[in-house]
Amino acid sequence: MPDIGPIPVVAAIIWREGKFLSAQRPEGKDYAGWWEFPGGKVETGENLSQALVRELHEELGILAVDYTFWLEKVVEYPEYTVKLHFFDVWKYEGELASCEGQDFDWFEPFEPAKVEFLPVNYEILTMLQDREKAQSRS
Repeated sequence: MPDIGPIPVVAAIIWREGKFLSAQRPEGKDYAGWWEFPGGKVETGENLSQALVRELHEELGILAVDYTFWLEKVVEYPEYTVKLHFFDVWKYEGELASCEGQDFDWFEPFEPAKVEFLPVNYEILTMLQDREKAQSRS
């Protein structure tokens, strides 16, 4: 099997009143039950923005209207490698809905969550906290 390289994935840090949204991976998906930032695979022919908008609409029923790219992270799993592209979503239209039957909740960046995030997301949470601290000092 040829090496096709990392799978491109978009992930959204959706903000509301100083909290970010996280969703639990639904049954039937890899790593079901773990919590993550919403998003998913970039489809052939899509750019990152198109994938972000599509994934948030499919998963949560919302339309991202104000968002910015934040960072890129390559993660190696035993089965495959993904290249995560994280976006801050500052504004969206529509009502949040559980379109895939997943739980979701809002979290304070500096309070320990009472859920189990995917391991890579703990590193992202630390980077997010560092960024928020730096912004509050400036």
